[in-house]
Amino acid sequence: MSFPISEATPIRHPGPPPRETDVVVVGGGVVGVMTAWYLAERGLRVVLCEKGRIAGEQSSRNWGWVRQQGRDFAELPIMMESMRLWQGLTQELGPGLGFRQEGVVYLARSEAEMAGFEAWRAEAAGHGLDSRMMRRADVAQAIPGGGDPWLGGLITPSDARAEPWAAVPLMAAGAVARGAVIVENCAVRRLDLAAGRVAGVVTEEGRIGCAQVVVAGGAWSSLFLRAHGVVIPQLAVLASVAQSEPMAQVFAGNAADDRFAFRRRADGGYTLAPGASHDFFIGPDAFRHFGAFLPVLKKDFRSTNFRPAAPRGYPDAWSTPRKWAADEVSPFERLRVLNPAPNMAALRKVQDDFAAALPALGRPKLRKTWAGMIDTMPDVVPVIDRIPAIPGLVVATGMSGHGFGIGPGIGRVVADLVADQPVGHDLHRFRFARFSDGTRLAPGPTL
Repeated sequence: MSFPISEATPIRHPGPPPRETDVVVVGGGVVGVMTAWYLAERGLRVVLCEKGRIAGEQSSRNWGWVRQQGRDFAELPIMMESMRLWQGLTQELGPGLGFRQEGVVYLARSEAEMAGFEAWRAEAAGHGLDSRMMRRADVAQAIPGGGDPWLGGLITPSDARAEPWAAVPLMAAGAVARGAVIVENCAVRRLDLAAGRVAGVVTEEGRIGCAQVVVAGGAWSSLFLRAHGVVIPQLAVLASVAQSEPMAQVFAGNAADDRFAFRRRADGGYTLAPGASHDFFIGPDAFRHFGAFLPVLKKDFRSTNFRPAAPRGYPDAWSTPRKWAADEVSPFERLRVLNPAPNMAALRKVQDDFAAALPALGRPKLRKTWAGMIDTMPDVVPVIDRIPAIPGLVVATGMSGHGFGIGPGIGRVVADLVADQPVGHDLHRFRFARFSDGTRLAPGPTL
């Protein structure tokens, strides 16, 4: 399969969808795929509808980190479970996932960063995580030739990496093997409600009757939900990424500071990205949710590149319709795969910063560049909950750039939520009501 995945990518799961099922999952990213996997394992009939291609958007465009380090402490138990699930997935699906536990290192250029790392490590120790602090000499040993810019860092040796564009399609094949039905190029236009509760969905290929729906639409979730009166303060930010030509190995895992991040790739190169900066397109939702996002905006203002408008057809573009009928072509059909242009100036700076920090390797040559749209929330944690106003509707969205690694664990949790089984984790921080019950939205660690 060529990358990036786009509308030109051959369809692997053509359908057609059945007319009846138990659960419809909206969205074919890692969370939707793994939700379908575990629903099928539990004996439920499940249909996953993806408007474009499996993993066509952020689930294949991310850095490829599978990390526990730096997580919000409400997410951490699910992520630790997810790490175990990745190990099992590798045994079943094979080395094509690219899963290797080579560690994650966060690198500090200031004592303030070191203090932040230590505060997180101290609390994480209570969860039994193997994170530890590094001094300058430790960094120089772990990343040869790279000790000079950094005072020290934080390392979690059990953290891992994987190949996103290959891993999620393999997971989809595993879900199908368990009995899930996956249909690509099949947008869900609207929910079909009877007496206020879920009775099915209307897709571009017809109606599917069902009692429950899981919305795991990533950057599109807010647009879909708003059409049914369900409002979540979700925005989408653009993250630019590059693949280098093969280079000498300086570290087998993943590492980042405030300027750049890298992951060793199975092809001998590195996945490279800005360490903290991103681009944000200003649209109607930016004004609608300004108050909710103000705390995180103040924190990240200098690392955000503001753009006046999103390209035509994007979820929060000024011209994107907010309402449509079930028999009309929806915004989800008009733009099958979000394939934004990367910020090349930001990636050139990554090349420069990488070369300055690791002079023995030199300036990386870029083989390929791309970007993805990250579905983000004002407190940087997802929504994982039933929607009380619409019985039968479950939402799993707003992974805020953390979704690839935690996806298997979230999928297991959502499947048990749908099946009315114990989920095994405290989901209070991820509840939908936090946006309306007076809760102060406090961003978690953004390490």
